[in-house]
Amino acid sequence: MFYYIKGELVMTDMQTAVVDCGGVGYKLTVSTNTLSHLTRIGEKVCLYTHFYIREDALDLLGFYSEAELSAFKLLISVSGIGPKAAMAILSIMTPEKFALAVSSGDAKSIAKAQGVGGKTAARVVLELKDKIAKTFGAELSGASEDGADTEIEFSPMGSVEEAVSALMVLGYTRQEAKAALKGVDPLLSLEEMITAALRKMSTKF
Repeated sequence: MFYYIKGELVMTDMQTAVVDCGGVGYKLTVSTNTLSHLTRIGEKVCLYTHFYIREDALDLLGFYSEAELSAFKLLISVSGIGPKAAMAILSIMTPEKFALAVSSGDAKSIAKAQGVGGKTAARVVLELKDKIAKTFGAELSGASEDGADTEIEFSPMGSVEEAVSALMVLGYTRQEAKAALKGVDPLLSLEEMITAALRKMSTKF
């Protein structure tokens, strides 16, 4: 219904932000991660949105970046994960850390979110890794530049390939991820590489 809301930040509270857009105050549920970016009342902000419809309520959720919105949509696609649990997970980790946790199978980090147990965290990792594998499987074992088939292997150490894998968790294609990482210093930490790539892709909007 709404892709984003841009306007003046009127108020913030725990997991809530109110944005004045054209004289209408929009109340959005936000993660702690997004809230940390909303530091000054009266500043102009832009929040990407997700409109969630329940039997007893209509909720508008706001996200500081498209990457966080993508992570949220992936999370609520997991069986047993609703908006509350998804926001709890995104309140303890950035989209970059979430993507790394899924791509590396780190369910323990996800389980630290309030109301998310070990079994639920393990299901998040299992379903999302499986989803990415099914969606992008052809790209992960495609043809090399010289036309020969090749199997992509991800190094256990920080690398460009691991950054590509993590960006794919957030819904980007392999080609988009590789293009965004082109020119990024490979000596940066994995999280810094992903952050740089996400920043580059966000400037295209």
